[in-house]
Amino acid sequence: MLINILYGLPTMGVCLALEALLLTLAFRYYQDHDSEISNPSLWATLRIISGVMLILVLGNIAQVGIWAVLFQWLGEFPDFQAAFYHSAVNFATLGYGDIVMSDEHKLLGPLEAINGVLMIGVSTAMLMTAFQDALKRTLSAQEKDRKG
Repeated sequence: MLINILYGLPTMGVCLALEALLLTLAFRYYQDHDSEISNPSLWATLRIISGVMLILVLGNIAQVGIWAVLFQWLGEFPDFQAAFYHSAVNFATLGYGDIVMSDEHKLLGPLEAINGVLMIGVSTAMLMTAFQDALKRTLSAQEKDRKG
């Protein structure tokens, strides 16, 4: 059990560092498109929010890949595709159970699920913050446009 924690915690740390990097990139992308968000076009705003979402989703997929590499390195799966699938099921907390790890390393599944819940939650918070700010600014620009 302890060995799984020794594998899992550093992997969670790498995922956290990647998430922090991607949050920074998503925030910079959002800031770089400030003028598009501050205009009355809802389509421009949705395009920018979609860009933020894409950055965050790609980050979560990359984290699934990081866990898959660990599973592959530990010899849990015959190929990367199976490791990636199992990792995605864990990260998203689906828990299908159609592919399982050995008793020796099965504790890594719940550790990845904890990591996934936290990282998806952080991504969701960032996306909703950007969405709320963009919608507020777009509606304000539309109001100014109507008034004159």
